[in-house]
Amino acid sequence: MLARVIVGVGIDVADIDRFAKSLERTPGLADRLFTDAERWVRPGQERGIASLAARFAAKEALAKALGAPRGLQWHDAEIRTEDSGQPRLTVCGTVAARAAELGVRSWHVSLSHDAGIASAVVIAEG
Repeated sequence: MLARVIVGVGIDVADIDRFAKSLERTPGLADRLFTDAERWVRPGQERGIASLAARFAAKEALAKALGAPRGLQWHDAEIRTEDSGQPRLTVCGTVAARAAELGVRSWHVSLSHDAGIASAVVIAEG
């Protein structure tokens, strides 16, 4: 059995009200940050701002877990929700390339939001 190693850990927080104001102030920002699957719970039902802020925090935490390299694209990391409610991180493109360089084989992600703050932890495992 091969030993698993932690390649990187990232954590980030986002002030939910500040994040909401950024989305209001900057048309198209949500489209640049999130995939359609992240923005919508199901067709016709947009995801709440606290949940989006947590997903933004997860993308920032992901970048930190990968050593915060330049050039990562927002849409190359996607946080989906399993039927169980557990968040799942999938990567492609620039994020997948950096993860491969570091030997990342799996991801662990945790999201939370309470008292006006959204937070996320990402663990990259090799």
